[in-house]
Amino acid sequence: MAILSISLGVLNLLPIPVLDGGQLTMLAIEAIRGEPLPARVENFAYTLGALMVGFLLVFAVTNDIFRWVG
Repeated sequence: MAILSISLGVLNLLPIPVLDGGQLTMLAIEAIRGEPLPARVENFAYTLGALMVGFLLVFAVTNDIFRWVG
């Protein structure tokens, strides 16, 4: 059970904007720039991140189904 918790924690730190690692990355970019990112850029990043996570979810489920069937 501990390995699952550690795996989820590491996965959550990936620099994908909808995850915590993405939040840290966005904050680091804002700190380096000294000003907040434009809303349009931030929205694009979050949309792209959500699509990436969604694609990964569909890929994993499809892979599991094909393994189960075949």
